[in-house]
Formats: sequence, C-alpha cells, structure tokens
Amino acid sequence: MDLSTKPGATDHPHAGLAQRARLLALSTHPGPCAAVTTLAAVLGVGVGLPGTTVGLVALAVLVGQLSIGLSNDWIDAERDAAVGRTDKPVAQGLVSLSLVRGAAVATAALTVVASLALGVEAGIAHVVFVASGWLYNAALKRTPASVLPFVLSFGLLPAVVTLALPTPQWPAWWALAVGAIFGISIHFTNVLPDLDDDARTGIAGLPHRLGRVRSGVVAFGALALAAVLLLVGPVLTGGGGVSVLAVVGLVASVAIATTGVVLVLSRPPGRLLFQLVIVASLLIAAQLALSGTQLVAG
Repeated sequence: MDLSTKPGATDHPHAGLAQRARLLALSTHPGPCAAVTTLAAVLGVGVGLPGTTVGLVALAVLVGQLSIGLSNDWIDAERDAAVGRTDKPVAQGLVSLSLVRGAAVATAALTVVASLALGVEAGIAHVVFVASGWLYNAALKRTPASVLPFVLSFGLLPAVVTLALPTPQWPAWWALAVGAIFGISIHFTNVLPDLDDDARTGIAGLPHRLGRVRSGVVAFGALALAAVLLLVGPVLTGGGGVSVLAVVGLVASVAIATTGVVLVLSRPPGRLLFQLVIVASLLIAAQLALSGTQLVAG
C-alpha cells in the first residue's frame, strides 16, 4: 500500500490548511507530547531557571516531542495501516506520508536549533534525548533493547534542565535514576495495548517477549520504585528529611501502580494504563520540582 498516494490524503491543493494542521497535530501523539513538555517546564521552575529559560526549555522539548511523534507515524505508517489503526491519520490515508515525513524532518531540525539556544551542554543532552527517541522508532522497537531509548531519554530529562542553569550542573544521581526508571514504566505501558497488533506485523520488543502480565507488572513496579527513590534520594544525599508532601506523593504513586497491576491482571490492556502513567508523570514532576535545588548534584 502506497500511503503517499492513497486517495483521501489531504495535502493536495484543495485541502484546507486548517484541516492539514489538525491532522498533523493528531500525528504528533499530542497527549504524551504535552505531558513531557509540561514535565520539563515544571522541573525548570523547580530548579529556579529564569522565566525566559523555562520557556526555551519548554519550546525545545515541545519541538523535540513533535518530531518523535511524527517520525513514529511516518516510520510505522504501513504497519499501522495493516492493523487498521484508527487513531493514526496517515494510516487512514487522511494525510499523506510525504507530509508527515517532511514535518518530522523539519521539527527535528528545529529541535537542534532550539536545544542549542539553551547552551551547549543542555543542547547536547536534549539532542541525545530526541535522537534516542528516533532510534527507537527506526530500529530498536523491534529488538530486546527496545527499553534502552526510554531509559536514556527520560534519564537525561532532569539533566536537560539543570544543564540549562546559568552555571550548568548535572543533576543528583537519584534524579537521573528516577527519570530512567520512570522511562521503563512509560515504555511498557505504552506498548501493552498494542501487543497483538505488533505481533501481527513483526514487532518483538522487550515487552512483547515478556508477555502482557509480566510486562504490566514491570511497568507499574518501575513506577512504584521511581516513587520510592524520589522519596529517599534527597535523604541519602544529605538533602534533608522526608517531607509530608513527599510521603503523600509516594502513597498516590503506589496507589496508581497498584491499580495498574490489578487492571493488567483482570482485563485486556487498554489506553487507560498509559493514561495512569501520564498522571503519575505529572505527580512525579511536581515532587521533583518541590525538591528544588536538591535536584542539583552537590
């Protein structure tokens, strides 16, 4: 199937600009895109970045996430069409492959420019973050190493923020670890609803090899572990005692993780699992932000 010429694609002269923009927006995976951008901005506020720098961080992360989402729909277009994905405009022939591909490449180029505006150190960290996402889409999602781009990218996210400080600094080890462990949860819950469709099209990443139940337990176990480390990390590095808000955050995260495991064990996986992790990501972002300068390595 040639999706670039499939009837109904909307990048011909008679298609409305607003319609094409809407379809492209749907091809960016807007929910995760907004969540990661919000997470980065909240972290920026938490470590005390100037307002303009917080805006630059948000812009760079937003454009980078747009490029990752678009590249996913571009690279997976034939596979998504084969399994009848109704949430992918390019797979339905509503927007052409060439338009999505062009937008992915353009936003990737803009990502480099926006990232380097944060400074060399933060810029390199963010470019690696985004390149890791592209590598997952292009190759690693089909291998047992599928989780590694998520570990690398989300592990680097706190570094993108702290390296954007007027005096660039690496984050504390526990902040890097929280991001990396949380990346595991993101990967597994994102893949769970698509295990059957992926199997039909030859995708065999780590979650596919572990199976639905074990993957679900790994996903929400990683979420709970990230929450525990978020609580004890500052204490282990001498950053102070355990706060009431940190305990509340841990309880809420463990409750979300428990709910997720119950859902995995009791019913077929759906998008609700990923939505639960998105909620947890915002909760973790708030807790990290409240850690403030403790995020910075001593």
